[in-house]
Amino acid sequence: MSSYRQNFYHIIIGTKSSERVIPDKYCLELHKYIWGFTKNKNCKLYQINGTEDHIHILTDIHPSISLADFIKGLKRAAGDWLKEHPEVRNFKGWRSGYGSFTVSFKEKSAVIQYIKNQKAHHRKESFYDEYKKLLDEHGVSFDEKYMLGD
Repeated sequence: MSSYRQNFYHIIIGTKSSERVIPDKYCLELHKYIWGFTKNKNCKLYQINGTEDHIHILTDIHPSISLADFIKGLKRAAGDWLKEHPEVRNFKGWRSGYGSFTVSFKEKSAVIQYIKNQKAHHRKESFYDEYKKLLDEHGVSFDEKYMLGD
């Protein structure tokens, strides 16, 4: 018997101390780099977008890699890429935590649209408010004093 699976993850990583240090003009290059990283891990990236202080990703992670290892590797690789670009001199790293939410096949298209519209979305809502709302919507308990603290 063959094995079948489909696991969509909506992943959010933020910059250390939510500093707005990823210049808009480098977002596309960074996103392409992350796309390549994901492909090299035998995973499928469906959508990526973000702003100066965080990135949203919708991906299917191959079962040969854990979610934590995928995110750890992604943050290391993307951080190294950012540090290699002298124009992004204020990047100090990613915050130690991350957000990850499972997405059903029925929700996939809506999450793709949500991620595509990040720049417009954040003209009206802060990353803090967005992240808190996502945690609430997914029933994730959290202590607000640790929300965006590193």
